[in-house]
Amino acid sequence: MKAVFYEQFGGPEVLTYGDQPEPKVGPDSVLVDVKATSVNPVDWKIMGGYMEAMMYTHFPVIPGWDLAGFVNSPGVSVEEFQPGDEVIGYVRMDAVQHGTFAEQVAAPVRTLARKPKNVSWEQAGTIPLTGLTAYQCLMNVLQIADGEVVLIHGGSGGVGSYAVQIAKAAGARVIATASESGAGFLTELGAEPVAYGPGGVDRIKEAGPDGVDAVLDLAGGDEFAPSLELLKQPGRAVSIVDPAVKEMGGHYVFVRPSAPDLEALTGMIEAGSVTPVLDETFRLEDAKLAFERSMEGGNRGNLGVKVP
Repeated sequence: MKAVFYEQFGGPEVLTYGDQPEPKVGPDSVLVDVKATSVNPVDWKIMGGYMEAMMYTHFPVIPGWDLAGFVNSPGVSVEEFQPGDEVIGYVRMDAVQHGTFAEQVAAPVRTLARKPKNVSWEQAGTIPLTGLTAYQCLMNVLQIADGEVVLIHGGSGGVGSYAVQIAKAAGARVIATASESGAGFLTELGAEPVAYGPGGVDRIKEAGPDGVDAVLDLAGGDEFAPSLELLKQPGRAVSIVDPAVKEMGGHYVFVRPSAPDLEALTGMIEAGSVTPVLDETFRLEDAKLAFERSMEGGNRGNLGVKVP
């Protein structure tokens, strides 16, 4: 099968498009014919060796944890899916090797859910990692409720575009930070934009003079720690970038595979309350360009990759 892979740590230059062995399908896995995936910052951080201390890596590595595609054949003990079913998956394994930048993936059934019927393959390929991250932070940890005020640091990126919409769907008022150029995009998503940078904390306080119910940090930066003073209930904060948030009484989240959470996202997307936002789409053979674009940052929404 065709795939993108690398045989040593490095930048986009180490990526190769070529042939790799077809996957072996375990009893509780599903062979998926991949139609789309997406590139996320974690992909090039792993490729650069920055996460070697916490994850076993076996070369050659096929990168990627997101997929959208058709079920080719289920493993012998799988009853949840049948050939031809359209699925999405956050296919994070226990070790880094067999990723989703490939024509076929053997995905554990625990990582898969039904694909929303009302979105394209490329949109669907962006749902698992970024959508799950936003959902698990807001709904599982912060447990956002109707009428609450949520502050999101970094609302215009891949996770942020889902987070703003999920919070709005839960009935929250959303204040979100981004660059000045991202203000219009945040407004379209339903958030009240606040420009980060010098004076950012004061602007956040002006937007939420009565305080906020929860804070979600997707970007880091100097505004995060001071903004915790606005919390009505101390400790109701989550960061996906800085584990030190735990020392501040909050929570650090690294997204986990969850079929039920993916199913919940599918329901929200089919209901029209959440829409996957594609900034740009690349072909699988142009993975180097997709990685370079992700490393540049500043994307509005997600970066999709079409397979094959």
